[in-house]
Amino acid sequence: MENATKNQDGRHLRSKQTRQKLLEAARDIFLQEGFQNTTIKQIIKLANTGYGTAYTHFTGKDDLLIVLMEDVMQKFFDIADISFYPSSKEEARRMILDQVHTFFQIAESERDMMKVFSEAMGLSSAINAKWEQIRHKLIQSITNDITYSQQHGLARSDLKAELVARQWFYANEMYQWEIVFNRHGVSLDEIAKTITIMYTDALYL
Repeated sequence: MENATKNQDGRHLRSKQTRQKLLEAARDIFLQEGFQNTTIKQIIKLANTGYGTAYTHFTGKDDLLIVLMEDVMQKFFDIADISFYPSSKEEARRMILDQVHTFFQIAESERDMMKVFSEAMGLSSAINAKWEQIRHKLIQSITNDITYSQQHGLARSDLKAELVARQWFYANEMYQWEIVFNRHGVSLDEIAKTITIMYTDALYL
């Protein structure tokens, strides 16, 4: 029984290592070739694995990129999931500004991979569907924050929380892509400060 458990643990470890090798190889190839020009053959060769082994972990390059996208976007989710319980408009503004600024910093630091995601969304329905899931999750998080503020008398209650959340998310998303493609022209600080003031002044009492 003990030997069987050790063998099972060994297989599990090797499987995890192979999966990680494939993901690392995929990231390298995607960054070098872009999404369209990347092939699963290139990834498998760089990872030094067999086709059969690779396909037990991933269905193809779309599947690999989705996992890489989830890894990158988890950084954004971590920011969105920070506890948001402000007691005043000014505290809410400070918290939101910190979130927005960090959000943009992540977009800047992950610029090259985000460019791959952008290309892939225009070519793969699966990648585009994943991005829509990510959008929905982030919008829901913003909706929850707005709802909290409304319930505690900090934000206008005459506005539908989800509609405001969508508007706020899309504003951030637009600047995120401006930053990724280096089209923003002004500092991240200035963008974050400006849009946060406009948002909080319109919503908070």
